[in-house]
Amino acid sequence: MRILDIRDGIVARLAGWPFSVAALLLRIALAVPFFRSGLTKWDGLSVSAGARYLFSNEFKLHIFGNLYPYPFPNLMAAMAAVGEIVLPVLLVLGLLTRLSALGILAMTVIIQLTLPDAWANFHLPWAAMSAALIVIGPGRISLDELVIPWLRTSSKSSTQYTDPAAPPTR
Repeated sequence: MRILDIRDGIVARLAGWPFSVAALLLRIALAVPFFRSGLTKWDGLSVSAGARYLFSNEFKLHIFGNLYPYPFPNLMAAMAAVGEIVLPVLLVLGLLTRLSALGILAMTVIIQLTLPDAWANFHLPWAAMSAALIVIGPGRISLDELVIPWLRTSSKSSTQYTDPAAPPTR
């Protein structure tokens, strides 16, 4: 009987790892395009002139069939530049994952309003990945799991994979 208890303990400890690996891959897949885009918005330690030009002159918000210029374009360029670097790094590290995914979801909405024709190939998958991370959390392979202990207990049910074919726990 003792061997079965040991086996059940090992199975219970390993059960969440496939989910955690999938969550890590999801975080990386969402982070890469935003980080790469963020790199193009910097010139040393300042926002590039090209990024400021795009937000001032080229990018327009498509709202209800009308085009509107970005409000405060230099501020928007700086926020996009910072967000596209900081949020992906936080995602890959698994630190403040849900908040970072929410920030990327908000950026995706703004990008959708700016480039409405790219929804199927880019914006819809980004929104779905962001929403998934907001709901399921970062998984065990994350700094959230290590650094924020109250998060571990409050989200355990959402990050704990349970195999329906597994024997009931005692």
